[in-house]
Amino acid sequence: MKEFAVIGLGRFGQSVAVGLASLGESVLGIDLDEARVNEVSHQLTKVVQADATDEEVLRSLGLRNFDVVVVAVGSLEASILITLGLKEMGVKYVIAKASSDAHAKVLTKIGADRIVLPEKEMGTRVAYNLSSSNILDVIELSPEYSVIEVSADGELVGRTLRTLDLRNKYGVNVLAIKRGASVNLSPRAEDRIEKDDVLVLVGTNTGLKRVQELTTK
Repeated sequence: MKEFAVIGLGRFGQSVAVGLASLGESVLGIDLDEARVNEVSHQLTKVVQADATDEEVLRSLGLRNFDVVVVAVGSLEASILITLGLKEMGVKYVIAKASSDAHAKVLTKIGADRIVLPEKEMGTRVAYNLSSSNILDVIELSPEYSVIEVSADGELVGRTLRTLDLRNKYGVNVLAIKRGASVNLSPRAEDRIEKDDVLVLVGTNTGLKRVQELTTK
């Protein structure tokens, strides 16, 4: 299990934090607004009301030891201060939300490892991509259902769709199998999965999570 911290629990930050938590990850949420903190207190591993622009606060929370810190605050000035503080204290991987291309350029120059423009990348997609390197893409159909692309590995490799029986076990359907430049849009029960095949799956988020776990076993 990785450790994530999300600074700023507005609409985007909350989406990422709750999404990660729903995938079984350890998540620390940080926001100055008491109402936002209370809103997600029962959904995250830990939630703290604090001013993240204060570098001493960031150090006291031990953020240097987290795998990923997401800076999702709305203020341009605050996001720059927080991102700079995190990188100066040695945080390994910082993802920062930008409000514009110009904002993104500034965040890149001060060391942010990845920039997210929410208009182009949904919070749920970020959560899935962070949770597993096998997840290549996510399309959220509804709060309960998604379409994902997952790189085949682990227990999926070498087995046919019939023996995996993903539909009956997890409520997940295989829409397509990509292998190199070819795409099988009508996979049959006898089709065998090879390592690094890309599977396009549709199902409940819970079922998709269970299938994703098979790629790590």
